[in-house]
Amino acid sequence: MKSHAPETEAPAPAPEDTARPLLSVVVPVRNEGPNILPLIAEIRAATAPLGGVEIVYVDDGSTDDTADRLAEAARMGGLVRIRHPRSFGQSAAIISGVKAARGTWIATLDGDGQNDPADIPALFRRALAEAEAAEGPVLVAGHRVHRMDGAVKRLTSRIANRVRAALLGDATPDTGCGLKLFRREDFLELPRFDHMHRYLPALFLRAGGRVVSVPVNHRPRLRGRSNYGTLDRLAVGVADLFGVMWLQRRWKRPVAIRLPGRDEGA
Repeated sequence: MKSHAPETEAPAPAPEDTARPLLSVVVPVRNEGPNILPLIAEIRAATAPLGGVEIVYVDDGSTDDTADRLAEAARMGGLVRIRHPRSFGQSAAIISGVKAARGTWIATLDGDGQNDPADIPALFRRALAEAEAAEGPVLVAGHRVHRMDGAVKRLTSRIANRVRAALLGDATPDTGCGLKLFRREDFLELPRFDHMHRYLPALFLRAGGRVVSVPVNHRPRLRGRSNYGTLDRLAVGVADLFGVMWLQRRWKRPVAIRLPGRDEGA
């Protein structure tokens, strides 16, 4: 597994805002110019009832008009833009976005318009309920029950999910869905590597957390074409899979008991 710590072209951090958002929506994109404005409009409409939601877009080295469309969207306010000077991959873009986000909770979704932003509020409510019910990290993962992809992509994903579930025991039917929700601080504690976003359920379980899968809508791609392809995923999938297995075996979760000190009535 290759470590990813990309250099990014990012604005200077904003001054600490007392009105910190509870939720940030992080969207990695590469050459998705035609999808930028329609998807941002959908995200804003879907999350408006939640109040004060931050939107973070990470341009992963696009060579089309993605940067121009993001600049256009930013003029309406409420958008954080991060840019990689070249493509570092989807996981690196998600990491950059989460690091730049200010929200306590993070929702991720793909920038191609196939994930439905209307599902975010339901996943957010489920995440809050899970966090209230028990301590520890929690990941709420979307499950695309009715995939709107081509036959080859559906088949390769089905095989990959079965192999991954058998070897990692993550009990997650659809790790490839870009729509996920988790606490920012929990994500930043995970080991980071290229393609880590495909193994978030296993990584959250490794950290002692819980994973909940929720059925979500999935839509056909209407504009543009896939920029993180099937062959790219297959080429590195085996190495990544065995790498995550190694991480699982090499980590034992300690039980840490805080003892009282002098200032705590010892």
